Amino acid sequence: MSTSTPAPTGRRLGVGPSVGLLPFLVFVALFLLVPTVTVVVGAFQDEGGGFSLEKIEALGSETALRALWQSVVLSASSAAIGAVLGALLTYLVVSAPPASVTRRVITSVCSVLAQFGGVTLAFAWMATLGFGGLLTELLADAFGMDATGSGWLYDLPGLVLVYTYFQIPLMVIVFLPAMEGLRPQWREAALNLGASTRRYWTQVAFPLLRPAFLGSMLLLFANAFAAYATAAALVSQGAPITPLLIRSALTSEVVLGQANFAFALALQMILVVVVVMVGYALLLRRTSRWLR
Repeated sequence: MSTSTPAPTGRRLGVGPSVGLLPFLVFVALFLLVPTVTVVVGAFQDEGGGFSLEKIEALGSETALRALWQSVVLSASSAAIGAVLGALLTYLVVSAPPASVTRRVITSVCSVLAQFGGVTLAFAWMATLGFGGLLTELLADAFGMDATGSGWLYDLPGLVLVYTYFQIPLMVIVFLPAMEGLRPQWREAALNLGASTRRYWTQVAFPLLRPAFLGSMLLLFANAFAAYATAAALVSQGAPITPLLIRSALTSEVVLGQANFAFALALQMILVVVVVMVGYALLLRRTSRWLR
């Protein structure tokens, strides 16, 4: 009596878990891949749609280079100030007990303020330090200064100050896991071996935190470099930074047909952000070795 073996069935594809990624992939394609491809293609086209390097070559003009330089200065300055002050605030947060009200309040406030930008933030600073602002009038009454203000808030120094406002809480959020990763046993071992608190921080803690600190600073740089709404609300005329120069190229009523130049500027920004984020990823990988 012969027994028949069942025919092998086809191997089922485990697509169940992958279905949940479909909305995310669609979102990435629509709002990241498609705009990026559009920018790359448009940067190498002329007004007629043909291939051209004219707009790429225009990136070497004095206006584009000045805007790029001021964007780098703005991003680097606000990132450096925000990283230092944010790291100090993070140290104070970590020094508090994990379940303390102070620690929970500070982390919650930082989570909110890190996203507090755009027109709202610009208006808050204009109402405080702008022309006829509250603090401007108080300084005028106390020290006899000009009650109308000097206008520095609407230039590069003012942008650095305003950007630092949301860079500090962002630094607390991204740097907090690294500070929490410092184990108390390491400090106890250093003190038992005769090291002072200063030597522990300079020879043990800071070398361990250096990659995380530099990576967080790069993230702050990219955050400031790509910011637009706050600067657009503060600076109504002129284009001191690249995002505002892109706005001028797209909306200018004096010089028409500059959309492809805006694409070239956007491509320039994409390349800068990609380089910065690659550096951030490398530093983050190095930090993760001792955070495990």
